[in-house]
Amino acid sequence: MSRDKQRLSDYLGHMLQAIERINRYTANMTHAGFLDNEMAQDAVIRNFEIMGEASHNIEVDYPEFAAAHPTLPLSFAYQMRNAVSHGYFSVDLDIVWKTISSNLPALYKQVQDIRLVQERADGTLIEVKLDDL
Repeated sequence: MSRDKQRLSDYLGHMLQAIERINRYTANMTHAGFLDNEMAQDAVIRNFEIMGEASHNIEVDYPEFAAAHPTLPLSFAYQMRNAVSHGYFSVDLDIVWKTISSNLPALYKQVQDIRLVQERADGTLIEVKLDDL
């Protein structure tokens, strides 16, 4: 199976979309509710896999970007992806929940800000003003 190299902005977008989905799947859910909901667990884990894969692709395809953004936890996201993908019967759901509640909000903001700057630099940002409509 071949894989086309995507634009950096696409990979960042995949990360944002995965976080948005996780937020939707766990909205109004408590820790106990998450532990009791296998469907939510599976959906969340799948999106951690997507985030990790996008992070790894950024590190591999855009190493200069990764080096320029050392606070973006690309390696950690890929390590978590590996843990949930390969340890499927031993995934620590408490750690998954802590990551959702403690780390994802800040990561979302960080990726969103970086992507905005990147799109402006690439000239791919489309800004629409209400006056233009």
